[in-house]
Amino acid sequence: MKTPDQFHKTLQNHLRFLRDGGFWVVLLAGPACWLILYFIGMPTRSSAASFNLVLMSVIVYPVLEEIVFRGSIQGALLTRPALARSIAGISLACVITSVLFAAAHLLRQPPLWAALVFVPSLVFGWARERHDSLISPTVLHMSYNAGFIGLFQTA
Repeated sequence: MKTPDQFHKTLQNHLRFLRDGGFWVVLLAGPACWLILYFIGMPTRSSAASFNLVLMSVIVYPVLEEIVFRGSIQGALLTRPALARSIAGISLACVITSVLFAAAHLLRQPPLWAALVFVPSLVFGWARERHDSLISPTVLHMSYNAGFIGLFQTA
């Protein structure tokens, strides 16, 4: 069992991403993208999203997808030195994971939307590697989904 001091240090370590300016930049990129989508004519939501849609899209899917894609797949790929090398903070492991992530979205999304998931996936992978944690990519994923689901008609 951890002492209160050990727990506090662990918590501080997991939340250190909150002191990272890069995290805040990519977090704010979400609203910038929503503005672009709005101005190019993406249909906006005319009624509130259902509780089930919000629960699944903003909490359940991001947590599960980050565990599977950034935790398991990207984590396994990062053990290979050739895939762990990065250019501009993006590793080949991150790129491969993002291709798989976008491909998985083909199961429930039109091809264009599934392909567009590739870019946020790169951001989530970057955050996973930068902070060596699944918390920051999960927070980003939840916030990106919340804005998208809250503002735009998805069905």
